[in-house]
Amino acid sequence: MVHQTAMRIIEEVGFEVNSKTALDLFEQAGAQVDREMRRVRLPENRIMELISTAPSEITLCGQHEKNDITLGDRRVYAGTGGTALYVYHPDTGMKQSATLEDLRKIAKLVDGLDNIHFFLLPTYPTELQLDCVDINRFFTGLDNTSKHIMGGVYTLDGVKQVIRMAELIAGSADKLRERPIVSMITCSISPLKIDSTYGDLLLTIAKSGVPLACPAEPLCGATSPITLAGNLAIQIVDSLAGVMLTQIVNPGTPVMLGSVATNTDLTDLKYLAGSIEMGLINAAGAQMAQFYKLPFYATAGMTDSKMLDAQCGYESALTNLLCALSGANFIHDAAGLMEFAMTVCCEKYVIDNEILGMVMRAVEGIKVNEDTLAFDLIKQVGPGGNFIAAKHTRRFMRNEHYQPSLSDRHLREEWEANGGKSTWERASEQVREIVAAHKYSLPAEVRSRVLAEIKGIVE
Repeated sequence: MVHQTAMRIIEEVGFEVNSKTALDLFEQAGAQVDREMRRVRLPENRIMELISTAPSEITLCGQHEKNDITLGDRRVYAGTGGTALYVYHPDTGMKQSATLEDLRKIAKLVDGLDNIHFFLLPTYPTELQLDCVDINRFFTGLDNTSKHIMGGVYTLDGVKQVIRMAELIAGSADKLRERPIVSMITCSISPLKIDSTYGDLLLTIAKSGVPLACPAEPLCGATSPITLAGNLAIQIVDSLAGVMLTQIVNPGTPVMLGSVATNTDLTDLKYLAGSIEMGLINAAGAQMAQFYKLPFYATAGMTDSKMLDAQCGYESALTNLLCALSGANFIHDAAGLMEFAMTVCCEKYVIDNEILGMVMRAVEGIKVNEDTLAFDLIKQVGPGGNFIAAKHTRRFMRNEHYQPSLSDRHLREEWEANGGKSTWERASEQVREIVAAHKYSLPAEVRSRVLAEIKGIVE
């Protein structure tokens, strides 16, 4: 029913396209185009033809192969996200405007957090001018973590600079296509609209062959119907509009169906980041992506809390778990974000790394076979025995159960003897240790070439 409703919306209502080039391309591809209203309509058979040319699997590469992630089916990965304007410091309870140095520190931190699988550029350096934001954000990521780098983009020249820089780092344009170390985000505007700026950015990225996500952010009761099903239908249409455009301009472009959908606070219609409904909508989006055989860019792990409190933990955990268990491929915003996605916190990255470790253990599920059922051992031990000294216990003890790196499992007396520290205080210690131990950077000769050939990079 969701699929059929989405098809009817595209065929009977259509969506608005404000990029002239994109409008021309849709018309050339057989769409019905109303030039006066800039409205595009397509029948279901043509929609499905275009979707079918998009890859069902995408590999996003790190600069180290161990950080490669292959998206599709029900494979699950989680990482950072957002374009936060502030950084929160729990020791003072204050926040400050985000800077390029903050982004550098976060990249180093995430490089050392194993359960955060990719680095989606999470902050906007507020001291930079718009014309140099794209290149500096991507360079900072590439120079401080070997994990895959994704980011939103702001200018056409910035997109071209980033692609050129990534080609230099990869070794050539062809090598970048073979092993894409960067990917980009181009958003549709809910409801049912591709604006001229993002439409043109999407065309440029798709022509280059660099992977991209095409998310939309319908808000229940504001830019979508109040119901979760109605919101889902709008999200599917908005994202499919972008997916179709990528395949028209460059068939086979690696693209993700995407969702940043959520609900609103009905008292004042503001955006909510930590609601359980956001988890449900994005989990449903993952199921729709599996239906369309498209990789899925999901949103989860945020909180509306302004501090590292219980609300911060339970909101982040619940939405991450919902999306992961639904098989969402690429869960962005899964670590670090708080306060309606306006703020990041280094300690929250560490806390969320712990949450994500538990989430990924849940995704792994329970392995059932003769070895894990352990009938022979149970028969040998018998009633009233114990399994502590069994070889079977030693063989499985380290990989059958998640081993926390942050959570405190000591008795109260031991916890007090260790300083009686709260979760965020222990997380703060890990932040300092990980950043201090960080060593990754671009190879010296590659770094020098990038700085020489790409203008506007701030060191």
